[in-house]
Amino acid sequence: MNYRLSPSDLTFLYDGCKHCFVLKVKHGIRQPSIPLPAVFTRIANLQKDYYSGKRTEEFCPDLPPGVVTHGEKWVRSDTIEIPGSTSTCYIAGRFDIVAELDDGSFAVMDFKTGSASEEKSKMYARQLQAYTQALENPTKDALELSPVSRLGLLYFTPDSCELEGSGRQILEGQLEWVEIERNDSAFIDFLGEVVRLLDGPLPKAEPDDCDWCSYRARTRQIGAGEESAGTGASTPECPKCKGPMQLRSGKFGEFWSCLRFPDCKGTRNT
Repeated sequence: MNYRLSPSDLTFLYDGCKHCFVLKVKHGIRQPSIPLPAVFTRIANLQKDYYSGKRTEEFCPDLPPGVVTHGEKWVRSDTIEIPGSTSTCYIAGRFDIVAELDDGSFAVMDFKTGSASEEKSKMYARQLQAYTQALENPTKDALELSPVSRLGLLYFTPDSCELEGSGRQILEGQLEWVEIERNDSAFIDFLGEVVRLLDGPLPKAEPDDCDWCSYRARTRQIGAGEESAGTGASTPECPKCKGPMQLRSGKFGEFWSCLRFPDCKGTRNT
């Protein structure tokens, strides 16, 4: 199987809940979407627009001289082979901004609103590594920017507020650059860990640590003892991918079909 991995899922969902991660990536079952508060998206979009075309010397003296040339672009890597596995994966996602440095290399940057911390920066490092992998090793016709020499986070931490005339407010704060050390071998090892997880059985739900797992567990408790889909049978496991199945009607009557159909064609008789 060739798994599609998004930089954001590798950053947030993988550490948040392995059960929900496998459900999404392998079985196509997503958690209900809860978008970020609109104000954070608005701040990030304003930053991307403002810094487009700006020299790095103007806003980030810690970076070598260069100019912001790309903002919010989609990337997709070529297929990534995993040692010891027949399964593969690829990276697909959208970065914040990239600067082309005067030496011909590129700097991949991500905007964050809030205070910088070592723990958060370590987590976000996966996101930047994923973008780098896709930019330097793109699939056919995808965006290629190589070599990438710098990775980092631009944290905006509001610390003052002023009123400018009637109905206008200015929010000011510190802009801090946090350098992320590039480690390609460690990232590939991490992708191997991810693929092995996806190739294995569905991890147990984590109701104590995951709100969505807790929600599903509580609803199952309410419906305990009820027959599944009115048939009296519990939902079986797919014989091919070991994922959940659903009851379907076909030419010869009802049967169990993998929830990932048509990507997985596993079936069982009722």
